[in-house]
Amino acid sequence: MNLLKKCCSCFRKKTDGTSTSTSHQLSHPTTDFKGQPRLPTFAVPIRYDIQLKPDLAACKFEGIVSIVVNIVADTRFIVLNAAAQLHINPDSVYFSDPNSNKVFEKPKVGKVEADEILVLEFSETLPKGTGVLTIGFEGVLNDKMKGFYISTYDHNGEKKNMAVTQFEPAYARQCFPCWDEPSFKAKFNITLLDVPSELVTLSNMPVDEEELNGNLKTVYYQESPVMSTYLVAVVIGLFDYIEDHTPDGIKVRVYSQVGKANQGKFALHVALQTLGFYKDYFQMPYSLPKLDMVAIPDFAFGAMENYGLVTYRETDLLFDDHHSAAANKQRVATVVAHELAHQWFGNLVTMEWWTDLWLNEGFATWMSYMAKDKLFPEWKIWTQFFDHESSEGLRLDGLAKSHPIEVEVNHASEIDEIFDTISYKKGASIIQMLKGYVGGPHFQNSLATYIKRHAWSNARTNDLWAVLKEECNEPTIDKIMNSWTKQEGYPVLSVKMKNQTLEIKQSRFLYAGSHDRCQWIIPITYCCGDYDSLISLLMEKKSETYDIKDLLSNITDPARSWIKLNVEQIGFFRVKYDDGLAAKLRYAIEHKCLSVTDRLGILDDSFALCMAREMSLTSLLTFMAAYREELEHTVLSNLIKIIGKIERIVADARPELMNYIKQFFIGLLLPAVANFGWDPKQGESHLDAMSRGDIFTALAVLGHEETINEANSRFNAFLNDRNTPLLHPDIRKAAYVAVMQKVTSSNKEGLESLLKVYRETDLSQEKTRILGSLASCPDESVVYEALNFALSSEVRKQDAVFGLAVSKEGREVAWKWLKNNWDKIRTTYGSGLLLTRFVGPIVSSFASSDKMKEIGKFFGNRTQASMVRTLKQSMEQIYINSKWVQTIRNDKDLAEAVKKLANK
Repeated sequence: MNLLKKCCSCFRKKTDGTSTSTSHQLSHPTTDFKGQPRLPTFAVPIRYDIQLKPDLAACKFEGIVSIVVNIVADTRFIVLNAAAQLHINPDSVYFSDPNSNKVFEKPKVGKVEADEILVLEFSETLPKGTGVLTIGFEGVLNDKMKGFYISTYDHNGEKKNMAVTQFEPAYARQCFPCWDEPSFKAKFNITLLDVPSELVTLSNMPVDEEELNGNLKTVYYQESPVMSTYLVAVVIGLFDYIEDHTPDGIKVRVYSQVGKANQGKFALHVALQTLGFYKDYFQMPYSLPKLDMVAIPDFAFGAMENYGLVTYRETDLLFDDHHSAAANKQRVATVVAHELAHQWFGNLVTMEWWTDLWLNEGFATWMSYMAKDKLFPEWKIWTQFFDHESSEGLRLDGLAKSHPIEVEVNHASEIDEIFDTISYKKGASIIQMLKGYVGGPHFQNSLATYIKRHAWSNARTNDLWAVLKEECNEPTIDKIMNSWTKQEGYPVLSVKMKNQTLEIKQSRFLYAGSHDRCQWIIPITYCCGDYDSLISLLMEKKSETYDIKDLLSNITDPARSWIKLNVEQIGFFRVKYDDGLAAKLRYAIEHKCLSVTDRLGILDDSFALCMAREMSLTSLLTFMAAYREELEHTVLSNLIKIIGKIERIVADARPELMNYIKQFFIGLLLPAVANFGWDPKQGESHLDAMSRGDIFTALAVLGHEETINEANSRFNAFLNDRNTPLLHPDIRKAAYVAVMQKVTSSNKEGLESLLKVYRETDLSQEKTRILGSLASCPDESVVYEALNFALSSEVRKQDAVFGLAVSKEGREVAWKWLKNNWDKIRTTYGSGLLLTRFVGPIVSSFASSDKMKEIGKFFGNRTQASMVRTLKQSMEQIYINSKWVQTIRNDKDLAEAVKKLANK
């Protein structure tokens, strides 16, 4: 039984109502502890006994925590974390020594609010060894989706509250005083007091005992294994659930709002299969007796890997067989597999400090692909890895304002900034590169050894390299990988062919155009004419040459005269070919001689080189014509992204060419339309189903009349019958975007119809589809109205950013809207990731130095710590866009080339 059961009645007497403390006001904090990046280590927690008494109606809570602490050095101080908004009752604080039965009472209690630390100064030195620190506290169940917070839901027409925790990265301190750093692992005993008996109460561990007292209950949970504070979790609310068990007896449940239990079936299936796969891959079973997965209506992240109690946005856990799209299905599988990977990488073995966040997020991202490939081989998920992960990592890391994977974190306020593309996507990409270098079996064995060696403990990046060196017999692993994790950016390899010799030179790729003196140790692969001639090597110098005459000697077919570096895009770098090699690759693409991933990688590199002004837009567009017959999903997906970006930059640089550009792009996509059509086909692939929606959405944005008219017709049928087969979930986003292309300030019928659907549906995925379509309208006044709706009470806070997908015509009005509403946004979202998500999509779309100055001036005194890096990156993107615009304006061949391409 939980030790706290003995003192629950005492707790109720002491803390009912408001705090009784008046005699000991908070003293001035001890200045020695101010401004330190980490907590001192002269006192270390061993076990927390936490009693929480939440009041969901009044949106507040109170509690007592008793912490078994090991005093390891002579000290009169105990220093731990407590947020400014957590009220500490000074009279409740005392330290007891079980060996002498002595109680150290009434310490001076001080807070350093900027550092969120609580300084307890006792009148005499505390005895070394274990003692118990007890603290009473009170707090507010906030509406910021972090700490201990309130989420709302409707039940039988009545609005109700649920209580949820979100403690990562450093928000446990908002709920209870603690050592809120990942290295301070401890055990946790949690008790929930006086909860309405009809509510479901969940925590990391199974229920140990439950006591009923009228219409209230007290719930005691089993003691947890050692874990970090950011993984502690509590959820209280009304839920339905479905459950099943793994072959080794782990109970797995999916909790959802009442009436939505069936929407959890797919996630439950994925979880059961994924736990088994990870058990085999890591050679280590899941370490807790149960796994709960809960859909939360208000949730800032996609999901959170709390040990044994994983919380999700509804859109990332629930799947409706009739109204969810194929993309939604893949998203659910991706997020579930990612969070369950954390049960090993993150929870069982935890990074020592946030500098090594990528050990959590990079590995969880990469492992999710391993799991999806095992569960759904027909999805060809590794062909999507480059488009979803590596390409996005390369995009952000091509900025001068990027950061290393291993980034110094000197204050808790800086942590939110690094939950970004670098930690997740670049991290996953260099893992994939490393696996390709050492080989799959060696890599798997190394990870299994790493997990075993550091289970229930903490690790740093060097600990992983040490294991890989041993298991793979590769003594230079750390030297190789340090060049990728300790410095920002990545190389571009410039490749020339001269006298049957490949000349390769590396330099740092930057969109801003200045290559500095960085150098990497690069695992390179290349092949000539076919994939049987694969060559692997390690490039350790700035430039190297390779004799390939033997590879070229037997090639007579022009279709096989190509040379491709970075085969299957395993390496995290870009390649710039000389004109002769590029021409041969274009021929190979047109004749389908290259793999899907290689066609995708060449396209992505070409676009990046064009944005960096190392390839003219004329050359890029001419090269893109080779993709006219492309039908593979991942290549089409990347092609559509590029089309959208080029359309916007040309609108700024050469607006007189817009009609020709649109005509060319429409021509690139129409062969795919002819292949896929509007309606699902019997036995079609998962990837084809996803492509259909992407293609029609792109054509609607490009103004393709036939697409817009057909989509509107199908939408009208959907308005009359929500179950019509004419508007399959896979094409609904396309239809909604098409509807908005016809909306004007004088004719808002389409907008009003979409809002009607939004208000009637209870499916979160449908709401986000609609929300992401509204601002695609070309009418500025409608865009402003759509943005206002995104910030209204009808839209959940975490979903507002979906409404920022603004048409190119609406960029200026979106900036005006952001300025006019910034104070409201900042008040609503506070600090953190959600606030930063309002900045990038709007700010980074501009392309003039004047706008950059205007934006810089506006944010000059409005910047918060969590958004500094995002703002700098957005400003850099404006600079890059402005330089790109100038280059396009100076491209003398562009007009003629575009007209020819449009008329082909």
